[in-house]
Amino acid sequence: MPSTPTIIIAPDSYKGTATATQAATWLAEGVREILADAEITLAPMADGGEGTAEIFGGEVITLPTTNAAGRLTEASYIFDEAAATAYIDVAAASGLPAVADNPVPTTGDTYGTGVLIADAVTRGATRITLGLGGSATTDGGTGILVALGAVPRNKEGYALRKGGADLVNLDNIDTALLNIPAAVAEWVLLTDVTAPATGPDGAAHVFGPQKGATPEEVELLDAGLSHLCDVLDVDGTIPGMGAAGGIGIGLTWLSTLMHGTTDHIHILPGAPLIARATGVEELIPRADLVITGEGRLDAQSHTGKVVGTLHALTSAAGVPLAVAAGEIDGEVPEGIIPVELEKSNDVAAQLRAAGRRIAERFAAGSATDH
Repeated sequence: MPSTPTIIIAPDSYKGTATATQAATWLAEGVREILADAEITLAPMADGGEGTAEIFGGEVITLPTTNAAGRLTEASYIFDEAAATAYIDVAAASGLPAVADNPVPTTGDTYGTGVLIADAVTRGATRITLGLGGSATTDGGTGILVALGAVPRNKEGYALRKGGADLVNLDNIDTALLNIPAAVAEWVLLTDVTAPATGPDGAAHVFGPQKGATPEEVELLDAGLSHLCDVLDVDGTIPGMGAAGGIGIGLTWLSTLMHGTTDHIHILPGAPLIARATGVEELIPRADLVITGEGRLDAQSHTGKVVGTLHALTSAAGVPLAVAAGEIDGEVPEGIIPVELEKSNDVAAQLRAAGRRIAERFAAGSATDH
């Protein structure tokens, strides 16, 4: 072990218990108890899920909006005036926790997220970066479209009912009242999954049950998203198109309508982009140890999530990666040092203890042991 080891601490958030910034701070405090002279860099991470917006700098904007069930709530986003960019988590307004006690799998919509987008545009945002994880909706982004003045209608000319179930009746989208400044924005959609829009690996089948959908409702939602793709002429097979209940479908159509091409909408894996934007990718080859963390370490951790992204980077650089996880399920890949959090209601104490254990293993030269 180097006398002054260089350590990067780059955790994801622990949903509902610790932000990525808090987690990084508490892990570092534990490490510092064992390795007092270590050169530690805190680099909170995200993957497009909850907590993505706060990774980026800017002003916190909070305003009234609606949740996925249409009830009044407050939500915040980050606005970087210098870059004319808004960073918005779909989970902020349209997230699952707000409706967990009474899920709305077929009627939940993203209108509340659209309210945040419209507000950002009035402040001068010309680029909208959406973190797509953690939504309670499967509406193909149509709620956002409605908030921006585009009304989905059936063949009789009536507006569709909100949510994903009525998408099977879509005939056209009325753009007479479209918010043009919002529609022409540059869209960056950060995904934490690679799911396509439809099919057995799509938004409804994979994530619908997590949002409260029955098997029958899953089939209805999948049919609705498939019909939406057909009517809007959007390729639903693109990886990530199924993220956040297919939000990319509606926004791809909107951007293509405005610009004639898909050049102004970018559906990207969130974690790699954030690793580059925060400088983590550049720092890793010079580190002696990288520490990350998330609530649950399992097979999904390696499909577009923070852990999988950092594992690829550390493996390429030959740097050990420690993961402090609330729960560890399944086999842990080579090159990862798994540390399960102690059972406690004190998250700060859990993470400090995990930091100490990781530092002790590293100091003892066993950081690569499993």
